Amino acid sequence: MQNPGFNTERLQSRLTHCQQFIHAHKTSVAGRLVRVVGLTLEAVGVKAHIGSQCLVETSKGDLIAEVIGFSHERTFLMPEESLQGVSAGARVLPLSSKFKLPLSMELLGRVINGVGKPLDGLGPIKSDEKAYQSKPLNPLARRAIKEPLDVGVRAINSFITVGQGQRMGLFAGSGVGKSVLLGMMTRGTTADVIVVGLVGERGREVKEFIEEILGEEGRKRSVVVAAPADNSPLMRLKGCETAVTISEYFRDQGLNVLLLLDSITRYAQAQREIALAVGEPPATKGYPPSVFSKLPQLVERAGNGGDGQGAITAFYTVLTEGDDLQDPIADASRAILDGHIVLSRELADSGHYPAVDIEASISRVMPMVTVPEHQELARQLKQSYSTYQSNKDLISIGAYNKGSDPNIDQAINLLPVINFFLQQKMKEVIPYEQSLEQMQEIPAAAQAYATNQ
Repeated sequence: MQNPGFNTERLQSRLTHCQQFIHAHKTSVAGRLVRVVGLTLEAVGVKAHIGSQCLVETSKGDLIAEVIGFSHERTFLMPEESLQGVSAGARVLPLSSKFKLPLSMELLGRVINGVGKPLDGLGPIKSDEKAYQSKPLNPLARRAIKEPLDVGVRAINSFITVGQGQRMGLFAGSGVGKSVLLGMMTRGTTADVIVVGLVGERGREVKEFIEEILGEEGRKRSVVVAAPADNSPLMRLKGCETAVTISEYFRDQGLNVLLLLDSITRYAQAQREIALAVGEPPATKGYPPSVFSKLPQLVERAGNGGDGQGAITAFYTVLTEGDDLQDPIADASRAILDGHIVLSRELADSGHYPAVDIEASISRVMPMVTVPEHQELARQLKQSYSTYQSNKDLISIGAYNKGSDPNIDQAINLLPVINFFLQQKMKEVIPYEQSLEQMQEIPAAAQAYATNQ
């Protein structure tokens, strides 16, 4: 009978480390640890290239660290886990083999960490026999974005229509409903596979998202990559990259993927921590130049594939510090994405959910995936919404006299109907076609509302 405290996965992981350790002794020269600053390890005598892994001997067992830079004879490493048990002079051994991300259809329904190891206790994940290597797509080989993607959210389907293969930013401050909106999209989307990257967020939110927001049905066709805020910067960085690699794998199988990455701001902050640790000079508000080169490298991996491939429609959440849309990461992200959805704290505070600000949001590919009649109606309704917001103070204090301006009169009649249309319950799914039908009914509903006043 098996011992209840016996952990097969842990034993297998330990055995793998031992095998790598023995092989490293035979093929590599051991270096030694000479300095630890923050989370950065400095070693001498290590012959390893950037991106390779090393084993560091500690009193708590072997620690895996990745080479992130070097200076003269010193090699800089960043650990995957905490630095407990590390001491001066500890041996550092380059690993001959690198951990490979398990890529197969068995990933569906699983929860993994930033380097692909299971967190759900459901056993190891088998990888495809054929080794998969993601390759950058030639921009001329990508298919054009021509079809809308149904996300099940009425406000997005109608006013900010998303195309299949589009890269969108979800800009919001803390506590305005980003995670809830992501959950609504996972339930309502028509995509074949959903890949969720929860990076740098509270650990409590990971379980809540999986059990309450994603739900049992949503989880069956989803892969969740979790690298909470207490993980090392390296794990947070890899969490985003792992989520994108998994999305590329499913896209190359001919499937349409919805990638939800929460958040790209934490990715940038993790890269900032690593870059500053190895001596890269800070540039814009403390962010070194490498951050602004890695952002487009990550974003450009999503999108439509070539012939025979599927598509990755990606939503990247951007945490706007102090609700400042001119934050360096927000500004850089907006420039490389195909549109942005802004969540308003004012709307959230008033109980308007999802708190999508249609005035500040835009989809750059909407003209390519919608008919002219849809575009014209959306433009007219947004114009009326904006007219009301511009004259809101006058209307609120009663300084506006009805009949003075027909555009303002129309905006006053339309606003309650538009606000009702834009709101949606958390577990409610409204398909794309239904969203358009209800949108076309707004002018008539506003007229009926004005008549009854």
